[in-house]
Amino acid sequence: MHKKIGITLATATAAALTGGLLVVPAGPAAAAPGLDGDFNGDGYRDVAVTAPLATVDGKNAAGAVTILYGSPDGAGASRIQSLTQNSAGVPGAAEKDDQFGSHTAPGDFNGDGYADLAVGAPGEDAGSDTNGGTVVILWGGSGGLSGGTTVSDPSRSSHDWFGQVVAAGDYDGDGRADLAIASDINKVDIYRGGFTRTGSTGGRYAVTAPVLKVKGIDIYNLTPGDIDSDGRTDLVVDGYEGDSDGEYSYNANYWLPGSSSGTTASGARKLPAGIISDIGDVNGDGYGDIVIGNQWDAGANSAGAAKGGAVEIVYGTSYGPDGGAETISQNTAGVPGSNETGDGFGYEVSLGDINGDGHDDLVVGSPGEDLDGVEDAGMVSVIYGFSGGLSETGTQALDQGAPGVPGNNEKGDSFGGEVLLSDVTGDGKADLTVGVPWENSSNGYAVVFESDGSKIDTAGRGIGLTRAGLSSAGYPLFGFHVNG
Repeated sequence: MHKKIGITLATATAAALTGGLLVVPAGPAAAAPGLDGDFNGDGYRDVAVTAPLATVDGKNAAGAVTILYGSPDGAGASRIQSLTQNSAGVPGAAEKDDQFGSHTAPGDFNGDGYADLAVGAPGEDAGSDTNGGTVVILWGGSGGLSGGTTVSDPSRSSHDWFGQVVAAGDYDGDGRADLAIASDINKVDIYRGGFTRTGSTGGRYAVTAPVLKVKGIDIYNLTPGDIDSDGRTDLVVDGYEGDSDGEYSYNANYWLPGSSSGTTASGARKLPAGIISDIGDVNGDGYGDIVIGNQWDAGANSAGAAKGGAVEIVYGTSYGPDGGAETISQNTAGVPGSNETGDGFGYEVSLGDINGDGHDDLVVGSPGEDLDGVEDAGMVSVIYGFSGGLSETGTQALDQGAPGVPGNNEKGDSFGGEVLLSDVTGDGKADLTVGVPWENSSNGYAVVFESDGSKIDTAGRGIGLTRAGLSSAGYPLFGFHVNG
């Protein structure tokens, strides 16, 4: 199974943890209510698809972000736009190994009614600081995204890979979009809403997450959402726990509640392990539920691990994530397939209401699934929510060998390496975008599906490098991260 660089459960050394950059598995962090991805204000949510290793003007791994604009006909049906650090008005310049687009977060950061897009370029060199990293906000407007502003790094000398994870939310409940940024230390910098095009913000503070501090990479993922329904965005922080030198360390997630003063580690609560997570209301009770993907096979020292991977749902209450939990795997009755070593069920997860019944549904990527003798062809499962949680009855399975799905089941494509549920057609029902970053020798590919009102319509539309206007040189990984 193809794995994103640096992802591992137990680590013998920090070097084993990091490998290269691209250590973040780029899950589709859900924006807080009202902070969706409508970049041009036309009433349709848009989708940002990244290619962090795209070659730009001869610069390998400079990175690019492609916007599939929403419309009644779906994402990218009427307009596609690609942006790099060589685009007019975007700060910086496309340089080798910048990895612009490793992670993104949509939010109306300047309060003008248009969603903007925060883009991490964690490999950016800052003067003599190699791989210091940077974050750029691309500004929304009636014409879509254009221009940008750099978010200032307050402590550049204390870390690298600034911007490897970004997450938007209203963490203090003041009605303005804040921005959380992670680097390679166990602190999260959080910028208060009130961003301007000149670079000012409403202030900044840092939160030390209760994860192990390991040289090289400490935080893998940030997932925002309101668990306790208090009007403030909470934050799930993914990192590691173990001995102080990191020789023996294991994945861990912690819930950090929002408060009137912002995100706080006070009252943090440990959650099941798993690198990918999303937050939504699965059972329709008004509280955010946390879905955690645990791709590891049984035998790993991780709660919820199962042969072939598993997904754990932690239900929210007014007191936080303590409403009980359940585990779903491919051995769960009604879920297509069966638990097989290396399937990677739970490698990616995303929540959204596909059928408009008031319950969020769950999409799970299994990029290591073997199909009809094709190794690592990949599959996506769609599991529907109801008042009791998730109903495995009626689960859909999508792969590139199914009628209507663009492409073919090919070795190593790993369909489902990225997934996002988001309403791009404006009908109030979530549509599906699947990233296939390893398609065609890591050129990458994206497939967009629409909801037919009750389920995902399997007649998809494929978008590759040519339509995105990007070079096929090197290994672009188009579809590595999808958000909107």
